[in-house]
Amino acid sequence: MRTTRHLTALLLAAALIPSPALAAEAPCYRGVNLSGGEYGERGGTYGTNYTYPNEDTISYFAEKGMTIIRLPFRWERLQPALGGRLDEDELKRLKDTIGLIRKHGMAVLLDPHNFGYYDKTQVGTAPATDAAFGDFWARLAVEFANQDGVLFGLMNEPHDIKATDWLDAANAAIRSIRAVGARNLILVPGTAWSGAGSWEKDVIGGANGTVMLGVRDPLNFYAYEVHQYLDADSSGTHPTCEGAGAAVAAINGVTAWLKQNHKRGFLGEFGASTDKDCMSGLTEIYATMSDNSDVWLGWSYWAAGDWWPADEPFNVQPRKGPERPQMRLLAEAAKADAGTCSAVKPAGK
Repeated sequence: MRTTRHLTALLLAAALIPSPALAAEAPCYRGVNLSGGEYGERGGTYGTNYTYPNEDTISYFAEKGMTIIRLPFRWERLQPALGGRLDEDELKRLKDTIGLIRKHGMAVLLDPHNFGYYDKTQVGTAPATDAAFGDFWARLAVEFANQDGVLFGLMNEPHDIKATDWLDAANAAIRSIRAVGARNLILVPGTAWSGAGSWEKDVIGGANGTVMLGVRDPLNFYAYEVHQYLDADSSGTHPTCEGAGAAVAAINGVTAWLKQNHKRGFLGEFGASTDKDCMSGLTEIYATMSDNSDVWLGWSYWAAGDWWPADEPFNVQPRKGPERPQMRLLAEAAKADAGTCSAVKPAGK
C-alpha cells in the first residue's frame, strides 16, 4: 500500500510541476528557523542588538537530520536606502552564515523578516513601492543567483495589505529575480500573516487562495509559503494548544487546495510547546505533509537561535540538559522523510 501511494505521488508530482528538480517521494526540506538576524532596530549593533547563528548551532541541527535553515534578516539593515546598494558588512555576515549552513549540508531559505513593511512603510506605498521591492530582490538575487541550496522567500508574513496589492508586489519581485538570471526556487507567501487557516478566506482584499493564483513566474519554479500555529488564536504566542485540531484541519485544507490547483507548498513557520495536545497536533501535521509529498516541499519549525531563552516554550535551541521533546519529534520526522530536490531549476527545463 505504501509503495503504491508513493508511486502515485511521484507520478502526480511530475504531472503537476513541469520540473524534475521539484519531484520527490518525500518532503525535500525539513528544518528550523534560526532567528536572530531580524532582531532590533535597523541601526542596531551586530553582536549586541542582533546576531546570526554560530557554527555550533548550525552543526547541531545538521546532525539532527535537518536539511534546511530558514534564515531571517532585516531588509532595512541589508539595504539601508531604498533603491541603493546593499550594505557590504551586512551582506558579508549573511554570506558567511549561508556558507556555514551549506558547509554542513543544509539548504538555506533567505527570509526578509519584515511583515510587508520597510521601516513603517507598507510595501506598495511610496517610497516602498513595488518597484523598490523589486529592486531589492534584484540586488539580493544577483548575489546568490543559481547557487544550489539557496532558496528565496519573498517576505515574512505580509499583513494589513490587500491580497491584490500584495500579489502585485510579489510579481514585481519575481520579475526582478528572473530578470537577473536567477533560477532559484522562490517561496511566495500570502497576505494576512500567510495563515494556512485563513488561506481561502477573504481577510483583506480577497482570499489568498483565489488572488494568489495570479502569481506569474516565467520559470514556473515557485511554491506557496504558509504558516500555522497550534494555539487558540493561531498566533504562536501561547504555550497551550486549544487550536491543535483547527491547525491540523488548516493544513489539510491547504493540502486539498494545492492538489486542486496543481501547486506546491512549504510550511515556513509552525511551533508548539511540550503540551500533550501540542505534540499530538505536531505529529498529525508532519504525517499530513509526509503523506502528501506530491504537493508539500517541506517545513521549517519556529524556532531556534543563539539568543532564544531557555524558558521559551517553543524553543528547540540546544542548551545544557536533555534534548527538547519537540526536537526529538523533528528529528524523527526528518529521518522518516528522506526526499531530496534541487533549489535551482536546471537550464533548459
